[in-house]
Amino acid sequence: MADIGCPPENALWHSEPSERDKGMSSLNKDRKIQANSGKVVPPDDPGRRLGASGFAAAVSEALHREFDGNGSAVKAIVGLTSANERAVKNWYQGKNGPSGEFLVLLCRHSDQVLETVLLLAGRQDLVTAKKLVDAKGKLHEMLSLIDEIENGPAR
Repeated sequence: MADIGCPPENALWHSEPSERDKGMSSLNKDRKIQANSGKVVPPDDPGRRLGASGFAAAVSEALHREFDGNGSAVKAIVGLTSANERAVKNWYQGKNGPSGEFLVLLCRHSDQVLETVLLLAGRQDLVTAKKLVDAKGKLHEMLSLIDEIENGPAR
């Protein structure tokens, strides 16, 4: 499992006055969600917030682990989630994280995203259980293949 790192403290909040605070509207809606470089981890303190940038970086890394090597990863993710292509590019680049609905769809189709979400939630026990179930399934496949080789195809 890849190591996932914490964003710096300043990634959780920003204290600069926003354009809205100055009485002007802002095009970016005062969001500071650019992910920092580096890896993201579940916080050691369960009460500590990960922050939007940390969440976006963690999901981005999981998407890269799952879909890198696929020539058109963004299009593949769009096909699985029916999300807007621009939104998926932002997830893939770690600029934004997916909303709840799309996060559930990503977890349905990506073991890497599911494991990342479980780790962020502090549920290492569920990640371990999932890996054990996956390993048992692969072992069963291998034993069936060995049996077929030894005894010929089942009729």
